Amino acid sequence: MITTLIEREAEPILISDLTWREFKAVEQLIERPGLRLSFLDGVLEIRKMPGKKHETIKKRIAALVEIYLEFLELDFTPTGSVTLENEFEKVKKEGDESYELGANRKRADLVIEVVVSSGGIDKLEAYYCFIV
Repeated sequence: MITTLIEREAEPILISDLTWREFKAVEQLIERPGLRLSFLDGVLEIRKMPGKKHETIKKRIAALVEIYLEFLELDFTPTGSVTLENEFEKVKKEGDESYELGANRKRADLVIEVVVSSGGIDKLEAYYCFIV
């Protein structure tokens, strides 16, 4: 008999109506391994670190992106799981993988975000705050 366990992503904890200052205070209190914090429009999202399914998908997408960038002969630098933060827009989001396209960039030009469960803040809306 073969038993397959499907890894379920935990639902995020959402805390609404926080100011940026309150978020930064909570962030310092909660910052610990195994948790990922995001903030958008006054909503704090607390999520357990992603599981195997998420990490597998992320790595496969990253491999394909890197092959494509090499094919295009673009100068790029993988920058890992970069944290993007904008106090003016009151948003903080940590991408799963990121890349700088070209040399001496201020921040990532390309971010990979893998979503395997529903709920939480709108990840795409959070990244819009960083488009210049």
